[in-house]
Amino acid sequence: MHSSTTVRRIPLACAAAVALAAGMLGVTTAHAAVAAAGASLPFTSAEAESATTTGTRIGPDYTQGSLASEASGRQAVRLSAGQRVEFTAPRAANAVNVSYSVPDGQSGTLDVYVNGTKISKSLAVTSKYSYVDTSWIAGAKQHHFFDDARLLLGQNVQAGDKIAFQATSAQVTVDVADFEQVAATATRPAGSVSVTDKGADPSGQGDSTQAFRDAISAAQGGVVWIPPGDYRVTSSLSGVQNVTLQGAGGWYSVVHASRFIDQGSSSGGVHLKNFAVIGEVTERVDSNPDNFVNGSLGPGSSVSGMWIQHLKVGLWLTGNNDNLVVENNRILDTTADGLNLNGNAHGVRVSNNFLRNQGDDSLAMWSLNGADSNSSFESNTISQPNLANGIAIYGGTDISVRNNLVSDTNALGSGIAVSNQRFLDPFSPLAGTITVDGNTLVRTGAVNPNWGHPMGALRVDSYDSAINASVDITNTTITDSPYSAFEFVSGGGRGYPTSNIDVTGATVKNTGTVVVQAETPGSAKFSNVQATGVGSAGIYNCPYPSGSGAFTVNDGGGNSGWSSTWSNCSAWPQPGQGTPPPDQDANLAKGRPATATGTQDVYTPGRAVDGDANSYWESSNNAFPQAVTVDLGSAQAVRRVVLKLPPAAAWAARTETLSVLGSTDGAGYATVAGSQGRRFDPATGNTVTIALPAGTNLRYLRVNVTANTGWPAAQLSEVEAYLSS
Repeated sequence: MHSSTTVRRIPLACAAAVALAAGMLGVTTAHAAVAAAGASLPFTSAEAESATTTGTRIGPDYTQGSLASEASGRQAVRLSAGQRVEFTAPRAANAVNVSYSVPDGQSGTLDVYVNGTKISKSLAVTSKYSYVDTSWIAGAKQHHFFDDARLLLGQNVQAGDKIAFQATSAQVTVDVADFEQVAATATRPAGSVSVTDKGADPSGQGDSTQAFRDAISAAQGGVVWIPPGDYRVTSSLSGVQNVTLQGAGGWYSVVHASRFIDQGSSSGGVHLKNFAVIGEVTERVDSNPDNFVNGSLGPGSSVSGMWIQHLKVGLWLTGNNDNLVVENNRILDTTADGLNLNGNAHGVRVSNNFLRNQGDDSLAMWSLNGADSNSSFESNTISQPNLANGIAIYGGTDISVRNNLVSDTNALGSGIAVSNQRFLDPFSPLAGTITVDGNTLVRTGAVNPNWGHPMGALRVDSYDSAINASVDITNTTITDSPYSAFEFVSGGGRGYPTSNIDVTGATVKNTGTVVVQAETPGSAKFSNVQATGVGSAGIYNCPYPSGSGAFTVNDGGGNSGWSSTWSNCSAWPQPGQGTPPPDQDANLAKGRPATATGTQDVYTPGRAVDGDANSYWESSNNAFPQAVTVDLGSAQAVRRVVLKLPPAAAWAARTETLSVLGSTDGAGYATVAGSQGRRFDPATGNTVTIALPAGTNLRYLRVNVTANTGWPAAQLSEVEAYLSS
């Protein structure tokens, strides 16, 4: 989302409300298993829920507005005063950054212990930068609950050492700790102009704004040096061009500014590197340029090695930023976007950055006032955007999104969105080739409260116009999506088609509802898309509005695990649990395909699996043996078979001689319960229960009947199969 008037609304006929209750969905904790994509980072993260604690683990929870829903892994640890969480250091480190939350209006500290010994430094925590309200954004609730606090430990710790954080007064919820070996301070470049030479105050007490301006003016064509220290810059810098601003490292050279560079144009050649800009932005005011960079750095510029925190937006880029490179930065705790290429961005590369806790799209291209073109988001790691997408492409020509890792999106967002939503005009829709390759999405996708149903992990959205660009989605990994994997939708509710889409080489694991969520006309070709642990069905294919056309799923071969189709467009599939544990007491045979060796009149084999004990299957008369076979859909460890006849007293007691057989392939059958007389008696419900031996594994369940004392045919009103004994 970008403007203060953003509304994402679609009046779907099947817009049954979908809500996720606490603990409803499964969560993986082994994040390293999906770490192939994303940035190469100087730190290693450890999850609090996997650490030792005397506190309380919260989550998993995907409910919008809940604390755990915004946590990494949707889980965290809540500490009351005196409680602690102890991490095992995953690497050598001398510094730590902690993602945490405290109740609104409170602040406090975390005492720090290394191998049981309290160190002299503590970690300050506050709610000052959290609990953001954006009531003008439809569907938003109060959000942005977490914040980050960092600390140089003053000593080295080794992998395996124990690092504990203990709450002193305020309740603190700890989410994740980043362990880092911070290098020594960099040295001043020869010939550089130091801001302290121009009067900057490294204590942070005085106002250093004019000193920065004077240093920039004096260093044209050269380097402005920002020595270690804290510098207060109280108003934005402009006229920045043909200069490098360089610090001693993001942990050492810290500029405290809520607006750093604000300029509509620049001749370019601006290089910002190796220092921190930490603001005091506590709310989102879209009319204020409360950004690290607002506007243009000019062609041939770069931003690298920066620590950017507590601003509205990291970089909101307009005008000429041709061939800009943004790499190796950390952008944390912004109340809106992390970075937005806001039109006319050509040849921009954004790579190897880490972004956490954005209040809007973490990375976005929005082709307003001119198309973004030939630009890319590559090898970035994005965690916990709490009110929009991890990566969003709104229009543009020949755009690439490659090898990114996105996790834990919250309300109103997908992991990656490719969209023709314009927000404002003039807008340049998607054109040329949009390449989405090698990305990994973990626990991404969320309910859109404006639509009343979910957004997929990867969304292609013809919101305001048809998608005619070629959209190539390749080599994607989608893990633990709470809802669907791939969504094709016209988010404005007008049924614009999504076409020219090729999805090749995807691995989908534990998706909550469906693999393909098609809600608008169009088509997509799928090749080598392999799914496991699908929560509801393979495909939801219900274009809106009704009669707007069909969405065609073209099979390019090599697909597996998602062939089934959700059959009821009037009801939304409910999320499963990733790989849901099987219900031991669920009747596996209910509603499954059934066949029989013979049928009398209207008493077809489907009546034996319809869940109604009053209807029944009856075989051909006077033609024993007879059998009914049920396809359970996949091999199951069945331990109990229940056979029923109608319970009415008119069905007199009778004995049917029968056996139970099983098969995994429908060809070779083995006897799992030998032939014997089974007594059905209305006085006891006309029910027979047959225990199957341990080790039974079958897909096809067959009941073979050789005699019936009550009628010269096989008769069964229900064949039920259970995992429980």
